[in-house]
Amino acid sequence: MDGLDDIVEEFLVESHENLDQLDTDLVALEQEPDSRERLSSIFRTIHTIKGTSGFLAFNRLEEVTHVGENMLSRLRDGALALTPTRTSVLLQMVDTVRALLASIEATGGEGGVDVAAVVAAISAAMDDEPAVTEPAVAVVADEAPAEAAPAAKAPRKPAAKKAPAAVPSPVAPVAEVSAPVSEIPVVPAPRPEPAVEVADVPDGEAAPAAESGGGQARRAVADSTIRVDVDLLDELMLLVGELVLTRNQIVQYVGRSNDTDLVRASQRLNLIASELQEGVMKTRMQPIDHIWSKLPRVVRDLGLQCGKSVRLEMEGRDTELDKTLLEAVKDPLTHLVRNSVDHGIEAPAARKAAGKPAEGVLTLRARHESGQVVVEVADDGAGIDPHKIGAKAVERGLISVDALARMSPADILQMIFLPGFSTAAAVTNVSGRGVGMDVVKTNIESIGGTIEVESVPGGGTVCRLRIPLTLAIVPALTVECSGDRYAIPQISLQELVSLDAEKAATAVEEVGGAPVYRLRGELLPLVRLTDVLGLASDRHDGHVVIAVLRSEGRRFGLVVDRVINTEEIVVKAVGGQMKAIGLYSGATVLGDGTVALILDVQALARRALRTETTDRQETRESASSAAQAETERQRMLLAAIGGGRRVAIPLDTVTRLEQVRAESVEKVGNREVVQYRGAILPIVRLDRHLGAYGETDREVLEVIVYADHGRSVAIVVEEILDIVDGEAAIRSDIDDLGLLGSAVLGDKVTELLDVRAAILAADPAFYSTPLDSLTAAEGVPASLLEV
Repeated sequence: MDGLDDIVEEFLVESHENLDQLDTDLVALEQEPDSRERLSSIFRTIHTIKGTSGFLAFNRLEEVTHVGENMLSRLRDGALALTPTRTSVLLQMVDTVRALLASIEATGGEGGVDVAAVVAAISAAMDDEPAVTEPAVAVVADEAPAEAAPAAKAPRKPAAKKAPAAVPSPVAPVAEVSAPVSEIPVVPAPRPEPAVEVADVPDGEAAPAAESGGGQARRAVADSTIRVDVDLLDELMLLVGELVLTRNQIVQYVGRSNDTDLVRASQRLNLIASELQEGVMKTRMQPIDHIWSKLPRVVRDLGLQCGKSVRLEMEGRDTELDKTLLEAVKDPLTHLVRNSVDHGIEAPAARKAAGKPAEGVLTLRARHESGQVVVEVADDGAGIDPHKIGAKAVERGLISVDALARMSPADILQMIFLPGFSTAAAVTNVSGRGVGMDVVKTNIESIGGTIEVESVPGGGTVCRLRIPLTLAIVPALTVECSGDRYAIPQISLQELVSLDAEKAATAVEEVGGAPVYRLRGELLPLVRLTDVLGLASDRHDGHVVIAVLRSEGRRFGLVVDRVINTEEIVVKAVGGQMKAIGLYSGATVLGDGTVALILDVQALARRALRTETTDRQETRESASSAAQAETERQRMLLAAIGGGRRVAIPLDTVTRLEQVRAESVEKVGNREVVQYRGAILPIVRLDRHLGAYGETDREVLEVIVYADHGRSVAIVVEEILDIVDGEAAIRSDIDDLGLLGSAVLGDKVTELLDVRAAILAADPAFYSTPLDSLTAAEGVPASLLEV
């Protein structure tokens, strides 16, 4: 049994179910021989067994069902009339098929079960030779007692009586042919008695092996599975959800009690409810291979249609996902696969010209990660060119040139999900209408998932789906804002940061008008939940609680009044009016009976990042226009920052060039400083500021010092390259955060540094109140005030 292939095992289970129902149907058909519906159902069952057995190379099984199918076909067409003799040989065929299935279960093959007697009996019955039929069977039985004895005896015992003993009652109603369920338990179950006769009568070994071994194998295969309606599983899931809510309420109530026995009982209830919840959730889990199995055909057909050679590889086929979610991701996943074949992988000639194998590789990966299922669709094709995406978006009017200039490459890649966007040159029956990727993103986000795109031009593209394991019950963080409670799914939560009043006053900064917090050296954009909801915070002690969330590949901090606790919540749908607000993905009932709204992290992320961009827009636009005029006449200092990138800095913003030993760099909080000419000089490392991340083990740092109004800032670069004239530079508005554009200087594309943004990253108060006034007013050293 253990060595059976999954396909063979499923075939055996279905065949046993159908055969047990056939016993009852054939006897019932004898009472009403004109029932075309019942006869057609019997024919379809035998036809299915015959076709599958031929596919699996069970030749004897195919032979006996083929002959039986011929008789049933003639009975169905009215060429033959159903007589007791013909019913008997059909029941004899069913018993022989059952013996063959038992042998397959026990040994993996058809063993020594002989089908010649049954084939001869059915053929004789079809030839309408009533006088010859019974003796023929008897003669055959005498000639081959080892194999034919069980088959010959079967018709003389009412075969229909075997069905109830062979199949448990829960399985019987699942059969496709609808027979009154009450008929089944009424019939006695003398199954063991015929089995004893069969085992004792023949002298051979094949039949006993098939029958005796078949009983054990039957229990291992047919009786080890049961078909349950999906609606019943959904109902169970709802009941378990209500149980979880009640469990939460009891645990929370008992937590305030001093009764030891009650606490112990609640802990036991908590454990059992959790195990029950896990067990019910497992009943809804299915391997992702259920939808992957259809994709090889999609890839093959589309590859031939597009004239491409594509090999599909799959990793993690057995990764399980909730059935509801599996159905929800089927269409988005199919579209991503089609998109990779059509847009991603190049034609064989183009791949050879690029030094790649003519055959493209499309890889599907699935794995469990942090309570999620991560599904990746990766190809080794041409990749996505952000410049081409941006140009096409502007051409189609989906975005303005100014907005494009402020976007990073990662943001530009996200534009492929805009409605109506497509880079296809022509509309075909495969693509080009721009109605696919936006639907993919909408469908994935509707089930609480996210989609990320990573691409290397010339190297390939990876589309990564992050999907929750289930939508029914999820762990969540409960927070409070302005007296109301809200739930944040833990799937989006990375960490919690709590700042006391003293630290919050200096740690929360503003960059371009947007609040940020420097978390381990990285700027984290903040969004206050009170501002989003239009409420007033009821916390006035200066403490700041930040929930660090991740959405669409980017992190942001959600500022809340306080954190309550973590618990498993049951997600309830909200009405259309609540959904239209765009901030809530559902609602739940907490342990104390109060209702909490579940925050939509994706919507909050888009709002936070959009607000950050809007607040900086005027500053960046004015700085960009000024830089465009000045670049033509300014001399520029070229510096390398690591990763093959280099920047241009206007020479009039360079006061001095210095070298500082790395060991002299000290820390004040999260900021780096250095003692310089009797003052504390804040440092900004351009490689970290611009995301280049160059060498970190240098002993001597190259520093550009800029001083103005008595304040100084040190800008660390990897190497000073040259001083060039920017008058004849070829300019472009392609930029990123921290840049004002780009230009060709010294025959290489060079990034134009936003010096003001870099200085503010090191010293946010650089352009504000002079230090002298603060020092005089407060009597505190200026260096301490500004760090």
